[in-house]
Amino acid sequence: MGSATSELPSRMPLSDTAETGLKIVVVGGFGVGKTTLVRSVSEIRPLNTEEVMTQAGIGVDETSDVAAKTTTTVAFDFGRISLNERVVLYLFGAPGQERFWFLWDRLFSGTLGAVVLVDTRRMDDSWYAIDRLEHHKTPFVVAVNRFDDASPHSLDEIRQALALPDHVPLIDCDARVRSSGKDVLITLVDHLYALAMAQEMTP
Repeated sequence: MGSATSELPSRMPLSDTAETGLKIVVVGGFGVGKTTLVRSVSEIRPLNTEEVMTQAGIGVDETSDVAAKTTTTVAFDFGRISLNERVVLYLFGAPGQERFWFLWDRLFSGTLGAVVLVDTRRMDDSWYAIDRLEHHKTPFVVAVNRFDDASPHSLDEIRQALALPDHVPLIDCDARVRSSGKDVLITLVDHLYALAMAQEMTP
């Protein structure tokens, strides 16, 4: 997997030509890379609510496959990226632990689309995210964050395991690499546009 991008300035003025702002939520299991994705693509210094993991989380948070993780998101992450001169995405990264899932429904309010990050070592952790998005009728794409020690499941195998319909985009990504994260977001925007056009053509 590639290296992260260099640190961005804390303030970057929004372009005067920006006319469309889209709220996007990044969801997925604990330790799947949501904070990393928001951090890598954001053109401003992202707001993070990460706290050091303590003894209180033992027996509550499942850390078997993320033993090296020392911090965790306790509210949400926030970042911003301009896809072009007119379209700006406002990114909200949701906390992954089950004890913080009550925050998700509020984060979904006003959301036009979502990214579900998947770790193939713990695909069962993706079910809740997909279920909540389908419940809210929120369009989404699924991005597989490929970890070095993960089994090399094909995208077709992952689609089958997650029971994803054919119309839901499924792509590979490296959450640490800006260009890869941007490709995920462009895939989501293209998906939202295609759904909007299909709805317009429906009598």
